[in-house]
Amino acid sequence: MKLSFLSVGLFAYLVSLVSATALTYKILANEKACFFAAPEKKGAKIAFYFAVQSGGSFDINYEVTGPGDKVILDGEKERQGDFVFTANDIGEYKFCFNNEMSTYSEKFVDFEIAVEDEVRAQLPSKQGTTPEQTSALEESIYKVSGQLSTIARNQKYFRTRENRNFSTVRSTESRIVNFSLIQCCMMVCMGALQVFVVRFFFQGARKGYV
Repeated sequence: MKLSFLSVGLFAYLVSLVSATALTYKILANEKACFFAAPEKKGAKIAFYFAVQSGGSFDINYEVTGPGDKVILDGEKERQGDFVFTANDIGEYKFCFNNEMSTYSEKFVDFEIAVEDEVRAQLPSKQGTTPEQTSALEESIYKVSGQLSTIARNQKYFRTRENRNFSTVRSTESRIVNFSLIQCCMMVCMGALQVFVVRFFFQGARKGYV
């Protein structure tokens, strides 16, 4: 029972060490959107993930800059990215998405910015527990935390694939509908043209008899 209380307390403390922001943002054509994160100490780990869910060719330009406008990461026409870097300076880190390459297509982008301290939590000593038990419990919780992170990343990947496939299906459906409407209009026009030609020949034949 004591070990279960210790595990819950350590897990809660681990959660408190991580500050994350997960958003879905709609970027209009010719728009540039920026978001900010400010680590409180040097050496903090910053995780940056993004994936274009729909719009255009599912690509976006991105740029990550640190204090002093120092470029840390950048890329053009990328569909998704998953990065982790160390904040060597204290200050604001800017994460920008640029859709200025698109003239009319808007895009939905899922992204997450997480700031995590490298300091590992220490379990408090309790009566009836040995250091070996405490260490083993701590390692187990860190393994569970890593496995949960892997599961979360896999869920993001499958969600991105699902959204892209659904967007492709909708695009294909709209093209089929448009093609069917154009085909129907062409058939109506061809029928009207045939009626007009037949009437023209019959009217010409009657005038010839007169």
